[in-house]
Amino acid sequence: MTAELIRQYRDALQNSLDHLVNEIGPIKIGSRKQFPYGWRKAAKGRTVWRIVEEIITQNLEKHHAKFGLKKAIPSDSEVSVYDMACYYEPGLPLYINIKSAVVGGRKNKDDISKAEGLMQFYNDPTRMLYVATFFINFNANMTITIDKAIVFPVAWIKDIYINPSNNGNLQSAYYKDLSYAVERSNEEFLPLFYEAVAVAEKKRMGTN
Repeated sequence: MTAELIRQYRDALQNSLDHLVNEIGPIKIGSRKQFPYGWRKAAKGRTVWRIVEEIITQNLEKHHAKFGLKKAIPSDSEVSVYDMACYYEPGLPLYINIKSAVVGGRKNKDDISKAEGLMQFYNDPTRMLYVATFFINFNANMTITIDKAIVFPVAWIKDIYINPSNNGNLQSAYYKDLSYAVERSNEEFLPLFYEAVAVAEKKRMGTN
């Protein structure tokens, strides 16, 4: 897939998810009676990410036409590299990996997906995979709200790095900010990805 085509569909997905964010509104988690001291240590993305993901996938699936999609199908696997397959036209799915982040949170090198799963996914090098990060706020009334979504093509990740540990994850610190994107085609990205996999494997073997 060319960088231009990846961009066109990125922009379409961004528009659809912007619309979705506006539709969802506040998500009620509890009451101040139930949480007399507020969020405390629970004010972290991983606390509510599964709820957020479920809300996003269910609304995309149920109301796909409202968001300009022909259809949206959730992954049937808990360990898949993607959470939803979104279609703007028949026969051309755009795969999205849904993640959450806290507004104003620190920039970390986060896991994108396992390299092994990505290698299987890219057995078809025409596939387009995007990370959709939803930025959330924790409100004093014990609701969470989604501030915005950022759609980032995996092929455009600046820092292509595979953790050499047994988890073997593709990691990046820059996938939440499009200003760091390096616009590539899949043809340009995949050799860099496989090279990073080989480097990680050498490092892993060297520690045994």
